[in-house]
Amino acid sequence: MLIVLGGLPGSGKTTIAREIAALIPCAYLRIDTIEQALRSTGADVGPAGYVAAYALARSNLSLGQTVLADCVNPLPVTREAWRAVAVDTGSRIVEVEIVCSDTAEHRRRVEQRSIDVPGLVPPTWEAVQRHDYVPWGTPHLVVDTAALGAHEAAKLILSHARD
Repeated sequence: MLIVLGGLPGSGKTTIAREIAALIPCAYLRIDTIEQALRSTGADVGPAGYVAAYALARSNLSLGQTVLADCVNPLPVTREAWRAVAVDTGSRIVEVEIVCSDTAEHRRRVEQRSIDVPGLVPPTWEAVQRHDYVPWGTPHLVVDTAALGAHEAAKLILSHARD
């Protein structure tokens, strides 16, 4: 199974992903980590982080592993690429959009979060607000972290995945 968590920076994706990874065995692919590793080589990242993640997901799914992807997943093309990975490997995909409907809380998270990826420069609140993020046009689960804690959100996602 491929579980893809998408949403704007600071919405709670990584916190929820850590909860999911604690509950089920899975390969955890975090785009921030992949992209920062590429940046550390001096590479121009562009779409390379996502392309690397698709390849890693494909190889892990082919081995029968559950894969958990943590990414903004901002565009129809990125969402379709994850779906193609699932189709190519005969895997089920669970697409989840993580949102924080409380604007003040979302801003607080963005401005006060600690960064655990060495060298990663976090986005500003202004950058998050300007982020190129296209509304979803396909069915997916929406989890609002203003209403649910990370553990409850993880359990909801896994319950949805089992349906």
